[in-house]
Amino acid sequence: MRRIFFAVLASCLLTANPASAQQASRNFLKDSLDSYVQKAMQAWKIPGVSIAVVKNGEWLVVKGYGVKTAGSNATVDEHTLFGIGSNTKAFTGTALAMLESQGKLSLDDKVKKWIPDFQVYDTWVTKELTIRDLVSHRMGYETFQGDFMYFDSDLSYQEVKEKFGLVKPMYGFRSRWGYTNAGFAIAGEIIQKASGQSFGEFITTQIFQPIGMKNSIANSNQYAKAPNIAAAHTVTEGVLKKVAYGNLDNMAPAGAIASSAYDMGLWAQTLLNRGELNGKRILSASAVQTPMEPHSILGSGGHPFNRAHFYLYGLGWLLQSYEGNKLVEHTGGVNGFVTSFTLIPEENIGIVVLTNTDANGFFEAMKWELVDACLGLPFRDYNSMALQQQEQHEKRAAATLKEKRDSIALKLTPQLPLTAFAGTYQHEVYGKMTLQLEKGQLVARFEHHPGRFATLGSLGGTRFFASFNDPLFGNKVWPFSISDGKVKSVTVTVSDFIEFTSYEFYKQ
Repeated sequence: MRRIFFAVLASCLLTANPASAQQASRNFLKDSLDSYVQKAMQAWKIPGVSIAVVKNGEWLVVKGYGVKTAGSNATVDEHTLFGIGSNTKAFTGTALAMLESQGKLSLDDKVKKWIPDFQVYDTWVTKELTIRDLVSHRMGYETFQGDFMYFDSDLSYQEVKEKFGLVKPMYGFRSRWGYTNAGFAIAGEIIQKASGQSFGEFITTQIFQPIGMKNSIANSNQYAKAPNIAAAHTVTEGVLKKVAYGNLDNMAPAGAIASSAYDMGLWAQTLLNRGELNGKRILSASAVQTPMEPHSILGSGGHPFNRAHFYLYGLGWLLQSYEGNKLVEHTGGVNGFVTSFTLIPEENIGIVVLTNTDANGFFEAMKWELVDACLGLPFRDYNSMALQQQEQHEKRAAATLKEKRDSIALKLTPQLPLTAFAGTYQHEVYGKMTLQLEKGQLVARFEHHPGRFATLGSLGGTRFFASFNDPLFGNKVWPFSISDGKVKSVTVTVSDFIEFTSYEFYKQ
């Protein structure tokens, strides 16, 4: 969901021998895959992985590696569930296209037709926004804008919708692509209005059950009850940690599904066969094809080795050209999981990679290795490249963290006494944040993220270094604004994994 690997890099314009593709893929999958995965899992500290590769309706690979929970003996198999994050979006886009094919809605319907109380910041846009706009990320928002408010919060869907309506977009309507999770959440309400079923009910009864995705679940509140599900993990400062499952159901259509390599392989086969599986029609051809048509432009695309000429977005799908083939794909990242799903329709190939940490580049490196193997392209060892990039990133992050902690250790004097910073702060859309002195340190707590807090260490003057107790939310410098000897506001930022944009909280 939240990472695009090898984006906009130069191509080496290498060509492949199509006749060798089938043999090359089988050689890699048979001779090298297991050792490749096991080596990568160790390097990235990934407890569990599950992979599926299908071609022409045949299972080339469907298996699990490692364990569901770090330190346990419970092994991952092809039926083990993983949070698939934004790979949920393709199900949402497909559901809308299904309803259109059934004559129950049009993707060009105005959102207001289905949700009379819907609004966004601009009143004209409120009237003109269509269902297509909601699920093609072309509403004018910056990528992830507003997500800190919504992500893993205690907000209900209705509250998410209300707050989304107050967020001022950074760009013009339909002027550029910006990944907007809340748009998919609102699309879920339209699915309910048009079908008479909740998002979870519709996906389960209209997609999962007909396909035979027997283990997949549509809502995060079901994770803990699932008998065969991987635990969520992260890696912080080199240490692997188990983390709680995310509370994702206020935006379920954007990222709440949990599925397995086997079930996602069935999903791939259904899509590759234009809606049929085992001779049974499950989806109309238009319900499959419409979400895969280009709607938004991301850029010209690129790849470090091979030919890639564009990067587009459909309705829940990323689309790109690659060595003369169209790739239909997406990634997903939520608390403790990152995953990838890829289709090569012209070659009738589907690739699924599921992992149970949210801190690895393997999930996409493995995807590219499998894509290249299936297309007969040279072996590139993408994982080594990803590890090198990660090592460089970790060195920079560690140096920055050490610098900030060293500064805090110097006990640099803030411009005002700590008591002057304590109090209640308000953001016009998010709501309240409190700063309290606890054991001589300022601690920030947020109204809609119970259990999460940030400890602030002084960097001198008006700057503090905020460290969250949940590593997913990161460590950031928060500058305060002071006027006439009083604290006026603080600029709050969180990890880029959550949101890039900042929030200005004003002291009450």
